[in-house]
Formats: sequence, C-alpha cells, structure tokens
Amino acid sequence: MSRVEQFLLGGGHNRTAIHVGLVNNMPDAALRATELQFARLLKASAGTLDVRLRLFSLASIPRGEEARGRMAGFYDDAGFLQAANIEALIVTGAQPGAPDLRGEPYWDELARLIEWAETGTISTLFSCLAAHAAVLHLDGIARRPLPRKLSGVYDSTRVEDDPLFFNTAPAVPVPHSRRNDIAESDLVAKGYRVLSHLENGQTDIFTREPPGQSRFVFFQGHPEYDPGTLGREYLRDMGRFLRGESAERPALPENYFDRATEDQLTAMAGETELARFNEVVMSALPRQMWRSNTIKLFGNWLTLVAAAKARRASSRSVHTRRRAS
Repeated sequence: MSRVEQFLLGGGHNRTAIHVGLVNNMPDAALRATELQFARLLKASAGTLDVRLRLFSLASIPRGEEARGRMAGFYDDAGFLQAANIEALIVTGAQPGAPDLRGEPYWDELARLIEWAETGTISTLFSCLAAHAAVLHLDGIARRPLPRKLSGVYDSTRVEDDPLFFNTAPAVPVPHSRRNDIAESDLVAKGYRVLSHLENGQTDIFTREPPGQSRFVFFQGHPEYDPGTLGREYLRDMGRFLRGESAERPALPENYFDRATEDQLTAMAGETELARFNEVVMSALPRQMWRSNTIKLFGNWLTLVAAAKARRASSRSVHTRRRAS
C-alpha cells in the first residue's frame, strides 16, 4: 500500500471500498503538489465512503533522476492499471512540448490508457491537457490556441442539470490555467454534453458517456488547485521571463489577488529580481475561494461511482443466483 493510500481514507471493508487511480502526468516540479492536492481533496470529499487512492505514472513521461527516485515504491506503472481493480480514474495534464499533442513522447501510452478506461472504469476524470488529449484521440477534436494565456479564477455557470452538481450553486468560482480551448460547437457535434461554461463562453465541464461504457468527465479548469497554486504558477512564469527563457511577461492571474497585491505587482514592472515578486506573492491571499464547491463536486462524483459499483455487484449477485437455481 502506498504512502498516499495509507493517508487516505476511511475504515470500510475492502469489498465496498472505492478504488481510485491517479495517473499523475505533471512535470517534476509540480508532481508532489498535484499528488497532495488530489489526495487531500478525495479525503475531504469521501464522507462515509471508504476511498482508496493508488498512484500511477506513464513510463514515457520524461523524468529527472530525483523525481524517479522519489516516485519509486509509491507510483506504479500505468501499464498495470488493467490488473489493479480500479473503479474510478483521474488523469492529470502534462507539460506540453509539441505543437500537436500527438507528437508528445507519451502520446501512444496515453492513448492506450484512454481506450482501456472506456470499459475498464466506472468513471474517469480528465483534467486540463489530459481532457484535450482524450477528445483528440477519441473523436478527433483539436484544441485551439487562445490569444493569451487564460489564468485566474472565473465564474463557471451551470448550463445543464447533472448529478455532479447536487447541492452546488448555479455559478461557482473555478481556477483556470491554460493556453488552449476546445470549442463547444465541436464537442456538441460529437455528442458530448457541456455541463458548465465560463462568463466568456468557454467550456468548463463536459461529459461523454456512450451506452455500456465508462462515464468520462472532462475539466478544462483546475478545481483541485490549492489556494496558492496560481500564485506559484505566476512566479514560475515570471522567473522564466526574467531569465530570458520566455519573451512573454506573464499577466497577473485574473480575479485572484487582492487589489493591494495587484497594485503592488503592477508597480513592479521594472523589477528584475524574482525574490521581490516571491516576497509579495507568497504573502498574499486569493481573493476568491473555491474549495467548498470542489469538495461537493468530487463528493458527488465518488457517490455516483459507489452507486454504480453497488448496482454492478447486485446484478452479478442476481445472475449468480439464477445460474445456481
């Protein structure tokens, strides 16, 4: 049992436990933070459910020696998913490198994982770039570059009722951090259900559920982010700019910092020392909080998985009794 699996989760019986796999594709610097974000979120969302988390990684994701050493003994190769008795799966994004996702070194392995998840899980959740990769592989839907990076906290408004939204508000704040978008018209044309979108009309959450297959849930945003993640990403991008690794000066995350922090960072246009930016950002607090809604959203997802698992077990039991008689 892995470190995170021990950390997570309730005291139910194995027979009724919900086994969740996390395929963590984030780059080395964000690997641990992403692992903890999802682990803590699942723990907070589980309620009375017994949820077990198991960590997986794609062997084809480039990793440094330090990251591989830390992952050893805690992460399993994603190739073992088929034998892992996973009912629900979360697949994170990865650091993009190629203009076309099909040119990424991990593309073939990720494509096989997506195909297996269609029938091998009750439900799979794809986050950000993983969502873009999944719809490209499944239905040839290509993402489109945005004029500039979308970074900040935005109101996501429900456009269709769905059990995922039980006991949540019609409009909720959600962090987004991406340079690409998927057009709603492309999704609808291929039979996807768009459940929520942002104020600017961009899609937030959408689903795909062909008869007899897993329910795929796609997030273009990052509801799992902890309060400081967007600030850390801003500092990362600012560091790249100051070192000359990027020609684009990062914009402040929208609707995120308090006004005093925004004013202070804006006034630092000529500052060349990253330490000064770090000092300001790390002492700031986000203007909006999204955690309570995310807990409800993931709690609903886990409840739906648990109900589907119970129905499957009941159906198998009835079938066994009929065969015995």
